[in-house]
Amino acid sequence: MLTAARILIAAISLLHFYIAWFEIFAWQTRGPQIFTTLPADLFGQTVQMAANQGLYNAFLAAGLVWSLLIKEARWQTNIAVCFLVFVAVAGIFGAVTVTIKTLMLQTVPAVAALILLYQSRKTTIVD
Repeated sequence: MLTAARILIAAISLLHFYIAWFEIFAWQTRGPQIFTTLPADLFGQTVQMAANQGLYNAFLAAGLVWSLLIKEARWQTNIAVCFLVFVAVAGIFGAVTVTIKTLMLQTVPAVAALILLYQSRKTTIVD
């Protein structure tokens, strides 16, 4: 379970690095392809706002990577849980304010990783 949780955490961090990349560096080219319901002229007007959002996504990704690098099991889990909750909440907020797809892309994987972490911790405590 712990290995599966770590793999999922790594995948979520890669997703957030990708989101950060396109929000910071490719908002006007990649943004319209992703957010097809928004008017095309909006992307040029919101470059700075998107870059700011991208920076926050990079922080989420960096926190998840950091959690994978921590050696002490309890702190590794604590930091992973913290950043996974941040991702899950961001996904819920995005689903409410932008598109329901955000829930599937962010919240569902984060909650799945949290469940895997919980299961692995439960297994470790029992063993």
